[in-house]
Amino acid sequence: MLRYRAMAGRLFLVDGTALAYRSHFAFIQNPLTTSKGEPTSATFGYYMAIQRIVREERPDSMVVAFDRREPTFRKKRYPAYKATREKAPDDLIGQLPVIKKLTEALGIPVLELAGFEADDIIGTAAVRGEKAGFEVLIVSGDKDMMQLVTEKVRIYDISKQGTDPVILGIDGVKEKFGVTPDKVVDVLGLMGDTSDNVPGVPLVGPKKALALIEEHGSLERVLETAPAAKPNKTNKNLVEFAEQALLSKELVTIDMEVPIETPFDKLEPGSRDVDALADIFARMEFTAFLNEVRQEQASESVAAGYSIVDDDAGIDALLSDLRANASFVFDTETSELDPYSARIVGLSFAHTEGEAVYVPIAGCEGRLEKFRGIFEDAGLAKAGQNMKYDVQVLRTNGIEVQNLAFDTMVASYLLDPGRGQHNLDAMSLKHLGIKKTPTEDLIGKGKGQISMLEVSVEDISKYAAEDADCTFRLMKLFEPRLEEEDLVPLFREVEMPLVRVLLDMERAGVRIDSDYLSGMSLELGESADRLTGEIHEMAGEEFNINSPKQLGPILFERLEIQKGSKKRLKRTKTGYSTDATTLANYADHPIVAKLLEYREVVKLRSTYVDALPKLVHKKTGRIHSSFNQTVAATGRLSSQDPNLQNIPIRTELGKRIRKAFVADAGCRLVCADYNQIELRLMAHLSDDASLLDVYARGGDVHTETAARMFGCEVGDVTREQRGRAKAINFGILYGMGPQRLARDLKISLNEGKEFLRRYFQEFPGVREFQRGAIEKARTEGFVTTLLGRRRVISEIESPMPGVRANAENMAMNTPLQGTAADLIKIAMIRVHQKLHEGDFAARMILQVHDELVFEAPEDECDALATMVRHEMEHAMELKVPIVVDVGMGTDWLEAH
Repeated sequence: MLRYRAMAGRLFLVDGTALAYRSHFAFIQNPLTTSKGEPTSATFGYYMAIQRIVREERPDSMVVAFDRREPTFRKKRYPAYKATREKAPDDLIGQLPVIKKLTEALGIPVLELAGFEADDIIGTAAVRGEKAGFEVLIVSGDKDMMQLVTEKVRIYDISKQGTDPVILGIDGVKEKFGVTPDKVVDVLGLMGDTSDNVPGVPLVGPKKALALIEEHGSLERVLETAPAAKPNKTNKNLVEFAEQALLSKELVTIDMEVPIETPFDKLEPGSRDVDALADIFARMEFTAFLNEVRQEQASESVAAGYSIVDDDAGIDALLSDLRANASFVFDTETSELDPYSARIVGLSFAHTEGEAVYVPIAGCEGRLEKFRGIFEDAGLAKAGQNMKYDVQVLRTNGIEVQNLAFDTMVASYLLDPGRGQHNLDAMSLKHLGIKKTPTEDLIGKGKGQISMLEVSVEDISKYAAEDADCTFRLMKLFEPRLEEEDLVPLFREVEMPLVRVLLDMERAGVRIDSDYLSGMSLELGESADRLTGEIHEMAGEEFNINSPKQLGPILFERLEIQKGSKKRLKRTKTGYSTDATTLANYADHPIVAKLLEYREVVKLRSTYVDALPKLVHKKTGRIHSSFNQTVAATGRLSSQDPNLQNIPIRTELGKRIRKAFVADAGCRLVCADYNQIELRLMAHLSDDASLLDVYARGGDVHTETAARMFGCEVGDVTREQRGRAKAINFGILYGMGPQRLARDLKISLNEGKEFLRRYFQEFPGVREFQRGAIEKARTEGFVTTLLGRRRVISEIESPMPGVRANAENMAMNTPLQGTAADLIKIAMIRVHQKLHEGDFAARMILQVHDELVFEAPEDECDALATMVRHEMEHAMELKVPIVVDVGMGTDWLEAH
């Protein structure tokens, strides 16, 4: 590929606005967004393009120019200039400030000036750069830029993705455009430019314009000779529209004397601001880019203060030291990840920054027993990272750790619940500037992965000591921040005690009926085959139902299911979109209904019916789901292996899966579920008189809402009216608008608007609460629960309507969902305590949404139900009664 070099260096001038536009539209069929819905296509494509130039060309200097929103001199001269252009998409406009910050963080000067376009800034920079001795390359695919080309100024076109740049000099412009650079504006003045609404001369297209300029040399000469030329339509227009042609040439001529103060003879790349880049990449969720800049942030950890203790005398001294400090960080290295089978390879400890000790355990008979005393001493405070795992492993090996005082993962989550990663490696990079040794460096990955048991003591000691040291440093960093943000009570009284509850709940596990699931799998397989046949018959041909590439044309071309719908067809790179959201728009069509039924059958079979038996632990014979307290930004618990929160309960098939969760012989399952807790919290937080009155009287909120909405007596409310009121009540919690309400209730948009108007008329306190939550998010940047749990809502000021609306919904709902999460956590802690104090044999085994599930001997069930209901209903004091529904049965479905 051709490269140009100059002794004075090369100056790259980038049209940042044009590059952002091109990047945005490059992903128009498959736009990129964050997990919160914030568009990122333009930012991603822009960064990739800039990095490509930097990596491949290594510019000596680089400048990026941007348009501004103020009217330019061209607009003032000709108001119709660019008037026909479509308004820039909001998704793109919202990214431009980020792109500018990104450019500055890369150390690249950003130039923009009110009244001028990026083209003018680039033109001026090109002239000054050339005079300063630079070889200038203009990064643009715009034909207007060709007028700037000289012996030392060239076009660097990267508009075609996946190809080498096209570099145009004077000869290249002549070959591509038909004239030399100095004649480009003459041609454009005659032919006009539809993209910028530059009029030119009617009936003079590109070929005619080129011919005229080739013959006469300039636009002015063409206009001078037109009156005496042979009479025809073209010459007539040249005479009639002469002023318009001159104006057009003026509009397309780039101003090369823009009053810019930057001295182009002194342009040098600035240093990269890696902290700013990290913040941008974290917000945009560009994980790979974020990891790259974190490598720059990172410093190598210093292992000078790390040591190995591998003899009795050293261990005795270590134990004395740990006791003298009254608190310490510990970490385990294990033979495998399964905490119910793992052997302890070694232990690491830290209580002073920069110092840590590693003690080998595997192969050292009786050595672990020496540490029982300090672990089980409730007077010694223990800290760690993801302590639930380490404590579970020690329990498997016969040691019960007491006084779990500080978990850095939990603290990080409380301080920044919207952050995706709270693992030790990510936190060490972000907060300490330490790049930790990756686990793969010790044990490898894939088929060649080995066990920690096979790693040398020397290698594992540095890794393990580093874990303990980084955890200690993070603890010291997070402790004052928890104080500053008033999160200590929530941390000390709720989140840390909950760790112990989750430990016991996970270890208890739950039994499943594998034989029942085996039979259900056969049944669902037959249903899937039957539905496949019915779908093929409806389609008129056999095809792969699971292939969107095959399904799309059948639905939208052959059957034309979209006929009569106002919904715009959604496309992907490979064809029509057939995802659940898209198909829901056409759910009334018979084949779509069958497809949705087929997908539910196949998904439930693969995700739960066939998967659950594989999760039964060989040693315990039960499933031990992992409950995560550092994932959901609202404070809710989540679970994995299996994900119990996603088992559908509104469909018959989903309910049948719950039947597979069973009690041991002689036991029953007891389920305790908060009744309408988020609506009750809405009544409390909004202080709405009508809602408070309904709950105080023990009325049915959905029936009474329906009576108010439909203007009838409570006793006259129909089942359909109550259903509609229920949809509104719960929809309001999540900021549902009239469009969503109309779609869910299958009513017109106007009816949806009227329903919401009536609702807020009847319950004005709810509207005031929602407005207050949004205003708090705008003014303070976050919202809180009743217990002070925070959630930052940074997108609340986004210029993109969709992102802003989503942020407003989060602001309204988080105080409700978050407080509900706090409530059930408090209840779990109190119930857990009562189980131990009352010497119950019963065990808490599951937490799903607003429900707790227990397994208890049959003779304990009544007493357990009474205790659990009392603790759950009195976990918080609200302005309305808290009600808990309790059920019992031999399986989860029956108990629920």
